[in-house]
Amino acid sequence: MGNRTLMLLVLVLFSTLVASVVGYEYEGRREREEEEESEQRTQGENWFLLRQLHDVVKTDAGSMRMVKGGYRRGSFLHSPMHVGFISMEPNSLFIPQYLDSDLVLFVHHGEARVGNIYRNELVERHLKHGDVYTIPAGSAFYLENRAENERLRIICSIDINSESMGWHAFQSFFIGGGIHPASVLAGFDHNTLSTALNVSTAELRRFLTRQSSGPIVHLSGSHHTDVWTKFVAQESHQKLAHLKRIVNLEKEVRPKEEESTWSLRKFLCALLKRKDVVKRGNHKAPSAYNLYNRKPNFKNDYGWTKSVDESDYSPLQQSGNGVYLVNLSPGSMMAPHVNPRAIEYGVVLKGTGRVQIVYPNGTLAMNARVRQGDVFWVPRYYPFCHIASTNGPFEFFGFTTSARRNHPQFLVGRNSLMQSLRGPEFAAAFGIGEKRLKRIVNAQREQVILPSSSDSPDDEAMYGFLLV
Repeated sequence: MGNRTLMLLVLVLFSTLVASVVGYEYEGRREREEEEESEQRTQGENWFLLRQLHDVVKTDAGSMRMVKGGYRRGSFLHSPMHVGFISMEPNSLFIPQYLDSDLVLFVHHGEARVGNIYRNELVERHLKHGDVYTIPAGSAFYLENRAENERLRIICSIDINSESMGWHAFQSFFIGGGIHPASVLAGFDHNTLSTALNVSTAELRRFLTRQSSGPIVHLSGSHHTDVWTKFVAQESHQKLAHLKRIVNLEKEVRPKEEESTWSLRKFLCALLKRKDVVKRGNHKAPSAYNLYNRKPNFKNDYGWTKSVDESDYSPLQQSGNGVYLVNLSPGSMMAPHVNPRAIEYGVVLKGTGRVQIVYPNGTLAMNARVRQGDVFWVPRYYPFCHIASTNGPFEFFGFTTSARRNHPQFLVGRNSLMQSLRGPEFAAAFGIGEKRLKRIVNAQREQVILPSSSDSPDDEAMYGFLLV
């Protein structure tokens, strides 16, 4: 009897010990899996959420900052675009320059006047809130904020050009300038340049050392007055006299085929007669396209989407980019979908929400809470969705890397791939019957933008419905 009791106690103790070890191993494995999943999501946020802003230009009159594209550290993923943010104080000028990258501008706040060279003529456009405008690589341009009391904010795409020299993310070539920034003219030997301009070397030195306020300058009398302020304020005959000192208008006329689209001569001469040139150029030069005035491509009770491609706005063909704007009502979701044609970049304009991105192996790459000013990107073919917070609407604007119509493929909803593929093969892929698959697929009655969970059928009722 005593031996049986002892054996029974040993068995109980052994069973308890085994259960404890198994439980410990299970808990340890679960903790490791959770840590790996958390590490994977953190890594995904580092790759797909672009929160590190870099200063490109910073002066008292404004700034340009950007989030960089390129290869993401520790990954094989390549982001072929930078996203820039230009901010200009009232009465300021972003001085004439050209870039080695195409620009697509979107006016987020305020109004601007942009001047750029189009087919060897200066064309000026007035841009307002919601306008989209393109500036090709190598085309000289400038930006003005003429408002007295309103700051100008522009969001822009900057392509990573294969021909870029790679000194920085992209390269500005300032036509105007002095000590800061230096004009590209300053790099030439002074004797060579003075001969080309037909001015004395003393006058050339004064000309190239007057500007010291940076790439974005004030045009107000309350601030330091530089050479550009004085030039803009001059009468036509004074401008003519000034330009004759800079450019020998009567000599060195090049053959037409050798004229560059960013010719300094054309730029300055056109600036002299800007009203006449604009009048002559209006019939052939592209205008801006207002995204807010466009009718939604899709709209329901839960939000709307707008997208613009080259068929809507032909200048996008030059840059090879599209633009879009999405507004989600509180709690609603843009259904999980895939972009088969382009990489997508998004900038949160208003509200807060979540962006979820999924890896090709079916694991969650990112589930990040985003707020106003955040930038995210989604690689081509990667499934993703957007979810608005319940405390307000969620609005975001963005660029795509294709100017062609995108045709996103929705994975869930009334117009989804699940609807198109439903059949015995799809049911077999999930290991369920066709009848049950049909009920699951038809449970969501909306498409593209889906209602919040509070507007959906009761979870328990739906669960019971799906088990039938």
